[in-house]
Amino acid sequence: MLFFDSTPVGRILIRASSDLSILDFDIPFSIIFLLASCTELLITIGIMAFVTWEVVIVGILAVVATKYVQDYYLASARELIRINGTTKAPVMNYASETSLGVVTIRAFKKADRFFHNYLELVDTDARLFFHSNATMEWLILRTETLQNLTLFTAAFFIVLLPKGYVAPELVGLSLSYALSLTATQIFATRWYCSLSNYIISVERIKQFMQIVPEPPAIVEDKRPASSWPPKGRIELYSLEIKYRPNAPLVLKGITCTFKEGTRVGVVGRTGSGKTTLISALFRLVEPASGKIIIDGLEISSMGLKDLRMGSIRTNLDPLGLYSDDEIWRLKATVSKLPSLLDSSVSDEGENWSAGQRQLFCLGRVLLKRNRILVLDEATASIDSSTDAVLQRIIRQEFAECTVITVANRVPTVIDSDMVMVLSDGKLVEYKEPSKLLDTNSYFSKLVAEYWSSCKRN
Repeated sequence: MLFFDSTPVGRILIRASSDLSILDFDIPFSIIFLLASCTELLITIGIMAFVTWEVVIVGILAVVATKYVQDYYLASARELIRINGTTKAPVMNYASETSLGVVTIRAFKKADRFFHNYLELVDTDARLFFHSNATMEWLILRTETLQNLTLFTAAFFIVLLPKGYVAPELVGLSLSYALSLTATQIFATRWYCSLSNYIISVERIKQFMQIVPEPPAIVEDKRPASSWPPKGRIELYSLEIKYRPNAPLVLKGITCTFKEGTRVGVVGRTGSGKTTLISALFRLVEPASGKIIIDGLEISSMGLKDLRMGSIRTNLDPLGLYSDDEIWRLKATVSKLPSLLDSSVSDEGENWSAGQRQLFCLGRVLLKRNRILVLDEATASIDSSTDAVLQRIIRQEFAECTVITVANRVPTVIDSDMVMVLSDGKLVEYKEPSKLLDTNSYFSKLVAEYWSSCKRN
């Protein structure tokens, strides 16, 4: 999951389209043309050396100089190709995201702005492409100069040959090959440098072949019982989380216990680590150190399927285990539809509002009856009155479950049994909300800021 969270879709598409096309088509053709031009070049130099062996000395010097110029060119050209590979992804990302939000863009009459931004991205990509071609022409110009020097030397020595030293036919053939030497050397140089640049695509594809895979779905000797978790007790021991090996810690040694059957509210400012804590519970991010134990089992040792398992009808009840009467939470919305529970749900639920999609998720949870319920901004897209109704339903229907609620709305967590306050990845407070409100605590300051903000609005 971390790979897809940190990698734009356009970057993946570039690897699977242009880079893979270069690997399948351009690199084989470059190898064939390079071998053909190198063979022709060696034959040409051999024939010229047979007539005037002195040209071999100049030819060797020219080849050494050409190799130096090529290395000088490749040091910059490869970096330009790498940068050009990164400028293509934003173009594809912007095009795909714009097409998804085209209705909103046209509604606010911002089409010209998005079109201008798209042209800027295209210009950035084209600029790198232009620089790549310009560096190639820089190389060809210097290669031509070196090969013209070889051509001039060969012609000069042929002119100085004594009369009758070699057959006239050989002299003409040598001059003919001397004239073609420059074109052959330029051709070989161009394909050699193109092949070196194309290898960057192999390097980019290889990066995606070495991605660390997700842990196994099932670990046979670590499978929990079918009734796991029976209580819903969650224990965190010195939990530290970071998203990449070289990145700083997001959670910094959190130790606490969520007792079974309690409702815990998790609050904190933006970037305090609330969502990271929830991601750790589902192992979307693996702990750098520390443990997470649920009902006596460390979740890092079990398979992901055992940890995470746990029309409208298929969205609420994918396995068809419940009757229509049991699917009651969305009755007010669904009863207005002509097809009732068999009404369609499009890809990613785009034909439903964000609040209705959240109600679908909560409805599925109500049917599944898990012992642990995690709500990460689950009511962010619905109004305050609906939020209050849902909180009452959660209290009634999940009275015996462990409920962890991450929310920015203070009323959402104010009646929780316990409140966890995070700041900069550290656990600063973990008590009953009534005790935190009676003191000059971090939580009381958040509450005061929330109500002052509500009064201003």
